[in-house]
Amino acid sequence: MKIKHLNTQLVKRTLLSVLLSFVFLISYAQDNEQMKTIFGGENISHGGYGALNLYYSQIDHRDAILIGAEGGWIINHKFTLGLAGFGFVNDMYFKDINDNIKFNLAGGYGGLLIAPIIMPQSPVHVSFPIIIGAGGIAYTSNDHWSRDRDKWYTHDSDAFFIIEPGINIELNLISFMRLSIGGKYRITSNINLINTGSHVMNGFSVGMSLKFGKF
Repeated sequence: MKIKHLNTQLVKRTLLSVLLSFVFLISYAQDNEQMKTIFGGENISHGGYGALNLYYSQIDHRDAILIGAEGGWIINHKFTLGLAGFGFVNDMYFKDINDNIKFNLAGGYGGLLIAPIIMPQSPVHVSFPIIIGAGGIAYTSNDHWSRDRDKWYTHDSDAFFIIEPGINIELNLISFMRLSIGGKYRITSNINLINTGSHVMNGFSVGMSLKFGKF
């Protein structure tokens, strides 16, 4: 019984010593390290930028150009929260219904931009932008044989919801300018438009951006 009592006391003392040591380590760490938060604190850096974007894609199996702009708030160099928008137009082409008239698709989209940034202080690093928003697309034509040959006609249009994830390789050219090269993939809700499929906007695009700001 005496040995059992001594073992019990030893276990209690050991546990108490471990607990006190743990509490001391936590207290020491709190005294020597400030709490880090997402939106504030002395250890958090805030920046911002604006960018011009130029991308190539295919829409309805025709070459298309997407021109856009974006702006964002950069939190602690590692996360971007902002807005982005693009306008697009694909190649004009003849349709069998009338060989005198050229048709194409044009429109735009935009919305919320979020982008985690990996190793932002490195001269070459990676970001993962995602656009979540909405847009519109129109089926248009230009009658080159009519008196109003410079006038564009909208035959049909529709709106859509879009999610566009991507991946970029970014180069820190100078302290206030970055070059971003990458690709992304458009995913939209079903589109109801004459002479087109319901997923006419879905597809890859590749391009580049020039960003100016405080990173």
